[in-house]
Amino acid sequence: MHDIRLIRENPEAFDAALIRRGADPIAAGLIALDESRRALTTRQQEVQARRNDLSKQVGQAKAAKDEARAQALMAEVSALKDELERLTTDQAEADEALKTALAAIPNLPAADVPDGADEDDNLLVHTRGEQPVFAFEPREHDAFGPALGLDFETGAQLAGARFTLVRGHAAKLARALGQFMLDTLTCDHGYEEVNPPILVRPDAMFGTGQLPKFAEDSFQTTDGRWLIPTAEVSLTNIVREQILAADTLPLRFTALTPCFRSEAGAAGRDTRGYIRQHQFDKVEMVSIVTPEESEAEHERMTACAEGILTALGLPFRRMKLCAGDMGFSATRTYDLEVWLPGQARYREISSCSACGDFQARRMNARYRGAEGKPAFVHTLNGSGLAVGRTLVAVLENYQQEDGSVAVPEALKPYLRGLNRLEPAA
Repeated sequence: MHDIRLIRENPEAFDAALIRRGADPIAAGLIALDESRRALTTRQQEVQARRNDLSKQVGQAKAAKDEARAQALMAEVSALKDELERLTTDQAEADEALKTALAAIPNLPAADVPDGADEDDNLLVHTRGEQPVFAFEPREHDAFGPALGLDFETGAQLAGARFTLVRGHAAKLARALGQFMLDTLTCDHGYEEVNPPILVRPDAMFGTGQLPKFAEDSFQTTDGRWLIPTAEVSLTNIVREQILAADTLPLRFTALTPCFRSEAGAAGRDTRGYIRQHQFDKVEMVSIVTPEESEAEHERMTACAEGILTALGLPFRRMKLCAGDMGFSATRTYDLEVWLPGQARYREISSCSACGDFQARRMNARYRGAEGKPAFVHTLNGSGLAVGRTLVAVLENYQQEDGSVAVPEALKPYLRGLNRLEPAA
């Protein structure tokens, strides 16, 4: 959510930032809505003041036994009461119209975000790890994954397209990956582990920016709750409607949860395999910080995700997203893309975003600093990592010619020392 006062103060800069994101300039329309709203507020105050003054005069007229004047004044007071009621209704409608308009506008890109329209304009920051060399033609995970437990057919029979039944070795590997990620983030990087609700109220989805704009990309239950598309929703909203003490920050949360996405805006993309599912597991990282800590925390969070990829021996690269490719709530985003030998390309496995005070305004999440005046916190979120995509990356990077998969050293303790995942006979 944006501060209308800042838009009033510099509409040209606001529009210029929106244009960088590929959005239409809208400052003039917002300012017009705000002026109408403020005019109603002014008129309300004038009417209330006049009504109070006349009420006093009614008492004076009655004290002077001037009934005719008292009746005339009372009639005017009654008319002002009716006008005040109409103004109150109009004011509520004007407030809601401005809130609705502001809620639909994406966050503005930070100054260091590169210009560009889509993923082709993203900036390569660095590449890490060596791509594996095979003595055979590496295959995509969906070619040999079923023999290890990726049961696409049964998943589709049970729930429809983009649902997979994961069993056997694949299920064990997925569990090991999730636990390894949680242990790394909690033990090595100080994140607090959370087991949050995966059903949330609409205001939680609004707080992190999923509603109202992306309602069609999520699943809603019959009682009006929403299945979380990411644990970012639950974890970030822990601090909603709160004023935190500055010395309690930063707060760092992590959770391994199922996530649910209808993918309404991704029809036709990645319909094969385990890359894009309606239900998937993900380890999420969320940080709540002061504005001064925000940029450094973004680098720290991204480095935490990179450390997991490095520990797993997976080659990856960091991309800085251009203004036109960032998510709705982000002001700056790093994507981590893992190398998939079967596809011979890098694919996103983690997205780490700084959101500034954009989400905090929607949640009314603040902190009280040394000066004593409450200010909005900054929020950050990132994948640490998407378990399903990491499973795919391990399968493809550690695949063997006979269809087995070598187990990365970091995962062996979680698999009781198992060195290799063998395909079913």
